[in-house]
Formats: sequence, structure tokens, C-alpha cells
Amino acid sequence: MALIAKGLAAKQRESSEFQIVDQAKKEYNHPSNSIFLRKSGILTKAVVTIFFAIVFWLNTRSSNLHPAPTNDFQDCLNRVCGGAKQCARYSIIGQEDVFLEWVTPFNRARPVIPVAVVRPRNTEDVSGFVKCAAKHNIKVQAKSGGLGGQDGSLSIDLQNLRYVIVNETSWDATIGAGSLLGDIDEILEKKGNRVFPHGVCPGVGIGGHATVGGLGPSSRMWGATVDHVLEVKVVIANGTIITPNRKSNPDLFFAIRGAGAGFGVVTEFKIRTHKKPPTTIHLINRTPYTKLDQMVEQFLIWQNLTGDPNLDPRFGTEFALEPQGSKITGTWFGTNEDFKKSGISERLPGGLTIVESSWLETARWLYDNAQLYLADIPTEFLSRSLGLREQDQLSRAATEKLFRMVKEKAKKIDARWFIIFDATGGEVSKPAMSSTAYAHRDKVRFYQSYGYSLRGPLSGPKEELLMDIHQFIIENISEGPHTTYPGYVDPYLEKPQETYWGSNLPRLQKAKTAWDPADVFHNPQSVRPLLPPLVLLFACRNHAAQQFPKPR
Repeated sequence: MALIAKGLAAKQRESSEFQIVDQAKKEYNHPSNSIFLRKSGILTKAVVTIFFAIVFWLNTRSSNLHPAPTNDFQDCLNRVCGGAKQCARYSIIGQEDVFLEWVTPFNRARPVIPVAVVRPRNTEDVSGFVKCAAKHNIKVQAKSGGLGGQDGSLSIDLQNLRYVIVNETSWDATIGAGSLLGDIDEILEKKGNRVFPHGVCPGVGIGGHATVGGLGPSSRMWGATVDHVLEVKVVIANGTIITPNRKSNPDLFFAIRGAGAGFGVVTEFKIRTHKKPPTTIHLINRTPYTKLDQMVEQFLIWQNLTGDPNLDPRFGTEFALEPQGSKITGTWFGTNEDFKKSGISERLPGGLTIVESSWLETARWLYDNAQLYLADIPTEFLSRSLGLREQDQLSRAATEKLFRMVKEKAKKIDARWFIIFDATGGEVSKPAMSSTAYAHRDKVRFYQSYGYSLRGPLSGPKEELLMDIHQFIIENISEGPHTTYPGYVDPYLEKPQETYWGSNLPRLQKAKTAWDPADVFHNPQSVRPLLPPLVLLFACRNHAAQQFPKPR
């Protein structure tokens, strides 16, 4: 009788959890909770997205699709769907328009075409889909906001797993892995004025963001997103559903917080939140190329400030180069009076415009200010990046040479581009390097260049600008090894695993071998399992054929 009672209690608990999640999904998708999307021009975004989807469909003829998946594989996925509509689509000639509607790639310069796309309704569906893929030797990659993918794989689109549930006792948030950062901010504000640190791209999905690191303006104050993940619900390579945390399966929990794409499909996060500051301040300064000497001086002042290990962590800032000139932006999480007391304003270049605001308005200002209105809309782009330690400083001569090179080369191209130096450190640097797979606790800045084209291929002078900038920076800072943040996907890295995970890679390879020895969860830059020498040689040769195209 005791066993029966225990079983009934478990079923009642599962039913209650299902009802809570179902209600949270309805709240998430209700128009009144899509404040960000409504105020940021969802109609414009939708039109642009459809336009690029059509362009992609026209350019992706049936000859570019992968061969149709076997009937057995399709039957397996369809059984998991259980007759549900809008559940699975396949790479089948004659059905390109329907299939590619779900495939629209994040980077049109390097489109990733899966063999099938599925949209699970819950974690149990994800489990079934993973089992089908493993049985039929198909690689698996999850898609949360739009960046995930591996050519010829099963793409698990998590858009049906969008919900935010707040525990009003602990103030921890349970968040579905398909939820978007912009929407999460809005809902957390409504449910108790709660926040947690993350990036500024509103269309990025939490599923990818919280499994690579998760950096943003408030990270210096509170840490990275991965430092706030308390527990995850994840489907591993054999289809089992588990909930790793610091005490349960800690090796997998370590790996997921920084290298998650290679270890499973996370369907849910439990995240620690903070009470949002009642007041924030944002500041900005722009300088045109006609004042190049002033731009150089401003960068050197900013570089010196952000290299200070004692810089108040309540201050987040970046320095950007754009076609019109340079731009310094900053966010202070506190009052204007506290900002003045910090002494930071006296250490920054003059001419800053300072505005006191609310947290949410500052978030929206960051979205717009960073030119991120196309962040989740497919474009053809190129991006390079590098993590910078305290000793990786550009000299005055190097800075002046870099800015002059950018000014001259930018005149010859019509692509849109920007180069950002982002301050990190603060609370991000406090945890040990081995605390999570995220391996950049020693960085004080990140540099990222980004160029995108709305008219024709991003090649020739357009591509050379960013490649030359990257090479120049490497040649003018301290010797490596140089590493970078895995959230900045860089297809030109010769050794991506070493570059993304540095000293944590051996531990990650060991965990990969234990949890996914067949490399079910695979993309061109994910962690690989340790293999016997002959098997490794074959795998490397096979992997080389799958790598991103070389620079054109």
C-alpha cells in the first residue's frame, strides 16, 4: 500500500508541475506579456524575417538539401509526435518551402541545413527525439533562439518550451529553454521586479546563452549567467532525463555551464535572481573620425580604466568603432549620487551624456544602442573575437595605427560593421577557472568585430576589414595562448575547442567521453570525446570535411 500511495503522490506531483508549466506557457505567449516585442516593432521584424526566409528559400535549391531521412527515422520521429500538428518537418524534395520555413539560418553566409526539424511540446518529446536520432546515427543540436545547428543533423527547435515561473519564497526562476532574453526581462519585472545578468540581444534564447557563459552589462556586478544556474533539466545522449546540479552529477553540471551544446539538450533552467536596482544610469559619448587624435586618447583612457582590477563592479562599459567614428557607452547600476562618489566619471573622457533611468528602460536603451535590431534576423555576416587579459593592452602607437587603418579601409566598403571592446572582470573573475566550463575568468575585456551585408556576399574588402583588424590586434598584444568566448562563434578558429575552453578542455573531454562517447550532440566546434588513436584519426579526417568553409 505504501508503494501505491508513493506512486500516486508522484503522479499528482507530476500533474501539478505540468499544470504550472502549462499556465506559465500561456502567460508567456499572451500579448500583454510581450511588451518588449510589441514596443520594439515586432511587425517590422516579422516582415524582415519573412523577406530573408524567401531569399534563403530561393537560394537554397533542392540540390543543396540533404538526402531525405530514411522512412524508419521519419516514422520514429512521427511516433514521438503522436499525431501533433507542427511537430516535425523533413528535408524532402518537393516539400522545400515547408521545410525551409523552419530552417532559416542565423548566418546566411554559412547556412546550416539539418535533415529534419522537430518542435517538441515538452521534455519527454525531446527524450523521444534524441533516442530516435541516436538509434539512426543522426547528430543532434538544439535551437533556442536561432544560433544552434549542425549540417545534416536533427535540429530540436525549443520554441514551444517558453515559460518563466518565479518562486516567490526563494525568488529562483524556472525558465523554459526556448524563452528569449527580452521576454524573460519583461516577465521577471512583472513577477516581482527580479533580474539576473545576461546579454543585451533580446532575441537570443536562454537555452544557448546560459550554456556558453552569458555576459552582459550587469555581469561585472553579479557575474555571468552560468554563475546563476542552480540546476538544469537535460536530456542526455541515451534519451534519459536528469536534473544535474552541484551535488548531483557535478561533472555534467560543470560541462553544461559553458559547453552545453556538446553534452545534451537542456530543456529547463533553475536560475537565481536578484532584486533589480531601483535606479540605473546610462551614459554615452560619440566622436567622429575627423577627431582621430581625440578618439585615440579616449580609447587609451577607457582601456586603462577597464584594466583596473579595483574598478567598481556596478559599472559596465564598452568602447565601439563604427562607420561614423567611436562611441563609449556605460551603465551604472545605482543612483547618480553613488556614481559621483565612485569617482568613475572623473576617470572617463569628458563630454559624456548622462541619463538617469529605470532598469527596464536602460535595458531597452542597450538593445537599441548596440544596433541589435537585426540580432535575431538572418543576415550574411562575419565575426571575429578575442578575450583580452590585463596585460593585453594596445599601445598609443598601435591604437593610432589601428584607428587610421579602420578609417581608410571602411571608406571602401558598403557593408555595415562595428568593432566592440567590452569590459568584463568584476564578479565574473571571482569564481575559480575550474568552477564552470566557462574558462575566461582572467579576462578584463573582450573584443568582437562584426560585419553584415544586406546587399550581396560579404567578401573582398568587406571581409578583409575584419580579418585585418583581428590580425592587427593579435600582433599588438601580449603573446598567447589567446582564447575567446564561445558565445562569439568564430568559424576561422584553427583549434576552436582549445580557444573556447582553454585549461578546462581536458576535464570537458573526460566528461564528454563519460556522458556522450558516440558524440550524439555534435557541431563543428563542440567538445569531442577522448577516443582510441585509430578511431580519433578517422574521426578527425571525417570532421575536417564538415568544417566551415575556409575564408574566401
